[in-house]
Amino acid sequence: MLSTPKTLDELTVVISEQYPNLSKRLSQVAQFLLDHPNEIAFGTVAVISKDAGVHPSTLVRFANTFGYSGFSEMQRLFQQELLQETPSYQERIRQSQQEADVNKDAPLLNQFVNANTQALEQLVDTIASHDMEKAIDILAAAKATYIVGVRRAFVVSTYFSYALRHIDRRAYLVDGVGGMYKEQASTIQSEDAMIAISFTPYAEETRAVAEVAVKKKVPLILITDSLLSPLASEAAVCFVVKEAEVNRFRSLSSSLCLAQSLSIGLAYRLENQQAD
Repeated sequence: MLSTPKTLDELTVVISEQYPNLSKRLSQVAQFLLDHPNEIAFGTVAVISKDAGVHPSTLVRFANTFGYSGFSEMQRLFQQELLQETPSYQERIRQSQQEADVNKDAPLLNQFVNANTQALEQLVDTIASHDMEKAIDILAAAKATYIVGVRRAFVVSTYFSYALRHIDRRAYLVDGVGGMYKEQASTIQSEDAMIAISFTPYAEETRAVAEVAVKKKVPLILITDSLLSPLASEAAVCFVVKEAEVNRFRSLSSSLCLAQSLSIGLAYRLENQQAD
């Protein structure tokens, strides 16, 4: 039997590991829980269950599945984590909600700017510096980097290819021309690296290409929107990015900012190595 997670990080890891074995309803709760930690921390069972699209008893059953006596016991992990980050976190959440209410009738540009500003601030809080360093280590050591991302994620993958080539790195965009995703990925070698960008509903093409790399033991750097992404468990480094959303239109500002930071960080690393 699994021991009850004592911290939010432990709970997140266990949920990610057990996700494939969860029922449909419990999987739904897991997805909502990892995607909306603020709401889980400070919401009521009635509101959370409504927003997650499940019965309140399902939340209790989910908590029981991971060893908690009830939902409130599990919820305290979220509260402790967020309150430890900053004493005014709850006030910031309230302020953010108030701003959203005030801006709902504002010009569309204002809505997108405000939403992206909040998303970028969250990016700083959630992306760990050691993960950035590890990803740059991988890219610096790689003889070549293969990049894949389709549909909405194609914008980010294209930028990566552009940026890496401008710092004289061998970068190959797996664009699947003619449907040849696997064929393009087949030339990847064990001393290379792969960057995959994949957002829900998680394109099968991206997964297939990344799995080619994983089977060759090529380190995978993943940019995604949830730890429940199918590739998260395979990644050497997994960046979970929450993009801004206005009227169900999702931005790419945070993902592009992360891509630019990694690319420029790699450029600085290579410059320092040459100086030494």
